[in-house]
Amino acid sequence: MGIQRIESVTYSSDDLHECVRFYDDFGLFLVERTDDHAVLETRTGQTLHLDAWPSLLPPPVESGPTLREVVWGVDTQEELDRLVAAVGKHREVRASADGVHHTVDETGFGVGLTLARPKPAPVTPRPANTPGGVHRWNTALEPIERVRPLRMCHVALNIPKPGRHEAVAFYTDLLGFRPTDVVEPMGVFMQAPGDDDQHTMLLCHRPDRAGINHIAYEVPGFDDVVEGGNHMIERGWREARRLGRHTIGSNVFRFLHAPSGGRVEYAADMDRVDDSYETRVHATTPPHHIWALRTNRDNEAS
Repeated sequence: MGIQRIESVTYSSDDLHECVRFYDDFGLFLVERTDDHAVLETRTGQTLHLDAWPSLLPPPVESGPTLREVVWGVDTQEELDRLVAAVGKHREVRASADGVHHTVDETGFGVGLTLARPKPAPVTPRPANTPGGVHRWNTALEPIERVRPLRMCHVALNIPKPGRHEAVAFYTDLLGFRPTDVVEPMGVFMQAPGDDDQHTMLLCHRPDRAGINHIAYEVPGFDDVVEGGNHMIERGWREARRLGRHTIGSNVFRFLHAPSGGRVEYAADMDRVDDSYETRVHATTPPHHIWALRTNRDNEAS
């Protein structure tokens, strides 16, 4: 089938301590730490690498801390070999000792290919009550002790307008992604061949510059999005976008500014689509969200 998921991401960091603190507060598991390198992990085994001095990676596409590489997990060795050969016809591919094949996309972001190694992460949905559908009797809900993201579910990259079609073609023609929503003034949402999320990736040309936009992390449910964001604010981190529900993808979201560059998103309840879903082309940009939290109490005492 091909690419299944994001396997790992690497950021260059000018304040490793602050970045580790952020992602620990965000709910990832710290699995390795040195003076100039740290690795954190989602519940399904994807890894986030923070490096003070990333070696053997393409130059950064923007100044300051930023995303340097996305490694994609492939389902079989046969498919991995096929993708490496296809990419290798058009650009250099370098194999590293850890089984990752490294290259670069049209914009300059590092791209890796490796075998996917997912860990099981069973999810028990919080029981909800509605008229005619009672799933919680004689038991009150408790606060979520700690929000732990299940997985990195999508990555959004900013790209320049010139060359945007070639940037998309790298992922569609060589790596097998398919466009799910093409928003002509803004960007292209794409789904990896082995994923059923409405999108696994967004290439956003609206900013007309290269850089990290955000990485989304799926959590089990709506409460996790709310409580996770509240926890981050309590820990001193800055919210980037209020709680809402996206139009494209339909997922509930909450964004935070990340010291590693760009933003991160708590996400839940995204649309799932199969091969019968036809690419939608939008001549104008749809509303960003179906709804977003509003309040008239910002200047009032609690």
